[in-house]
Amino acid sequence: MTGLGLRIAACALGAALSLALSSAPALASPRFAIEGDRFMLDGKPHLIRSGEMHYPRIPREFWRERLRQARAMGLNTVTTYVFWNLHEPEPGQFDFSGNLDIAAFIRTAQEEGLDVIVRPGPYICTELDFGGFPAWLLRTPGLRVRSMDPRFLAAGERYLRRVHRELAPLLSSRGGPILMMQIENEYGSYGRDRDYMRTAQRQMIDAGFDVPLFTSDGAGPHYFEGGPLPGVTAVINFDGEVDDAKSSFEALRKFRPNGPRMVGEYWAGWFDHWGEQHHTTPPQRAASTVEWFLQNKISFNLYMFHGGTSFGWLPGANYSREMPYQPDTTSYDYDSPVDEAGRITPKYRALREVIGRHLESGETLPPIAEPAVATIAIPRFELRESVSLLDALPVLSRPVKAELPRSMEALDQNYGFVLYRNTVPADASGKLVIDEVRDYATVLGDGKPLGTLDRRFGERELDVALKPGTRLDLLVENMGRINFGARLDEERKGITRSVRVGATELFDWTHYPLPLTDLSRLHYSQRSQPRTDPAFWRGQFTLDRTGNTFLDTRGWGKGHVWVNGHHLGRYWKIGPQQTLLVPAPWLRQGRNEVVVLDVDGGATARHLQGLADPVYETAADALKPGKR
Repeated sequence: MTGLGLRIAACALGAALSLALSSAPALASPRFAIEGDRFMLDGKPHLIRSGEMHYPRIPREFWRERLRQARAMGLNTVTTYVFWNLHEPEPGQFDFSGNLDIAAFIRTAQEEGLDVIVRPGPYICTELDFGGFPAWLLRTPGLRVRSMDPRFLAAGERYLRRVHRELAPLLSSRGGPILMMQIENEYGSYGRDRDYMRTAQRQMIDAGFDVPLFTSDGAGPHYFEGGPLPGVTAVINFDGEVDDAKSSFEALRKFRPNGPRMVGEYWAGWFDHWGEQHHTTPPQRAASTVEWFLQNKISFNLYMFHGGTSFGWLPGANYSREMPYQPDTTSYDYDSPVDEAGRITPKYRALREVIGRHLESGETLPPIAEPAVATIAIPRFELRESVSLLDALPVLSRPVKAELPRSMEALDQNYGFVLYRNTVPADASGKLVIDEVRDYATVLGDGKPLGTLDRRFGERELDVALKPGTRLDLLVENMGRINFGARLDEERKGITRSVRVGATELFDWTHYPLPLTDLSRLHYSQRSQPRTDPAFWRGQFTLDRTGNTFLDTRGWGKGHVWVNGHHLGRYWKIGPQQTLLVPAPWLRQGRNEVVVLDVDGGATARHLQGLADPVYETAADALKPGKR
């Protein structure tokens, strides 16, 4: 036998032993199975009525309430992704604590009478930075995700085995609530590598996931070419009305005549990009389509049932023919049946009414679980203290020197900003050319703002008069790595190539990595005159009682907000999102502290207030280059 043959035989033996060991504690007759065209639960035909919600996008204190709301709407299952980028923020360093305790989330669902579908990826999309991949994968030159690259496969295998350690007791093969699990995610929208998909399937089995597996793809022949696997249940994703549902299942039936019918994602709403319109969909559209599913015994998963919030640095980005880069907003409300603050919407009531007409014999709906925590207004308060970001560099960052500008990943940094510093040489003149900005650059000369470059419009040049000896600072913000499509592997951030002034390329750079994970050492001062440079602003407000609130950022430019140390996320005057959700558990009775990093420098307000409802407004010129 050749060396390759020995390795293949050894791998096959190892896989068989792994599968046997992982299956050892399994029940003789698992509670969930797929038989022909039907899902079977406890030996009876079963229709899955699922809704999607993601544990990291919901403060843990609200998990049980949201799950009760799902049950009261008539759902019998919840679906969640697993967020690799959060669970393994650095190679081999895993975190399943606090808001990342997925096992606790699933146990809570079980206690509330819900089963669970788990989608561990490793790729999950979900409008998440890099599609849920940890950014440190990009530190390896040439690594290709979603491929047979052995470096990627090894990292993904380690992650899946670690997830299995958390979830093993909760699998339906052991009597737990996890009915089935998804292989990869919408691979048919990305590639055609069958070897990779078979490897993804094998890695899940080898990790010990001995529940039924399925694939999920868009509804059409061009998606079916790469995503579904022989012998594995295929479910489909789409939005629209009843006619769209009919045509989608006709396409699936032509491709896969047998097997249960299920919508892996029925898009009951949609997400938002900065600078574009806020999305809403009529409640009756979702209700009538779900009724058609129920009438035709089609299982479904509402994406999303409750979207929640992409706090901090979580949001990803897309691209299109018209726009080379489309960053996602902080809010992931998704026009869901339960809104971002956990409130019941007309869409919820319409869906509950429909589902209530199609319950199983003996089944009843629990009472609606109205939010226990109210949304509150907070009177206007001033932010009177500030510190320039440039002055704060010594306490925020350790400088790194290099001949050429380094990407964020080359600086071992995952999220945030990088400030690139240089001095304009004597022989340089002409336009500033940055090749290229990932994703938004604020250009400063001797500390004074000179302009911005925005990747959304492919901007790389700034027509400024830079004199020799000018200190040039380029503050570059990572606004979220692309999470969908063929450009995943290209998503390194910061300045990815070179910087020129006219024909002169600049060398010998000083880099200031700014992940902004700790702002406690900032030293603020009172400032009476307005400032135009990027700066941190601090203010306080006092509460007699806590509640969810929407922080009104209108009047500010572009930046980030922290409340009592919790990073709410990004704001931007171009909209459509003009408020940031502050969850009640992050507030406290008495004094609360707010810190705002405003990089725009031209804000008309230095105050904030909390509103009882969100505000969505898109600036009329948001999609026009140079009109920011």
